[in-house]
Amino acid sequence: MILNMYSRLTRTFVRVLASRSAIYVVKLPTSTSSWTLLRYLHNVPAVCYGDILLRNFSSSSQTSINVSYESLKKLLVSGTTVVIDVREPWELREYGTIQGSINVPLGQVNGALQLQPEEFIEKYGGEMPSKSQNIVFSCLAGVRSKQALDTAVSLGYTKVQHFSGGWKEWAERELIQSDK
Repeated sequence: MILNMYSRLTRTFVRVLASRSAIYVVKLPTSTSSWTLLRYLHNVPAVCYGDILLRNFSSSSQTSINVSYESLKKLLVSGTTVVIDVREPWELREYGTIQGSINVPLGQVNGALQLQPEEFIEKYGGEMPSKSQNIVFSCLAGVRSKQALDTAVSLGYTKVQHFSGGWKEWAERELIQSDK
């Protein structure tokens, strides 16, 4: 019974990951020889589960989820990225903001990313990002921005990153640059 339950949970887990495009799933033909499978797997990180081949996408071919200070500056100048600051409004008043960012507190990210674009503009004062647009989340120290990133990914957003240094690194770097 325990083995049967484990098998069902594993299959469900595989289906959920596949439905969220977290993994690439290929149904293998039953007549595939070991040699053909071995040739197919050459240089392809994968796991075989029963007659299903799970291919893991390597992070080396994808952009990193972490954005450096320098990269964030370039993204802000280019105007191709929406920067969402997930701190609370009182934190923005007390510490400051990254110019060009939109404030959406962490507790509201899930609902905000499901609003109609007009509602998003009215409530948050900035353009709502599309599911395929570059989004960078920021917070005070990089913890809440990672949570916001996970929320966005669960909602189907594909090009999401977070500034792991957060406001602390931004303020420190901006202060150093303004002294020069």
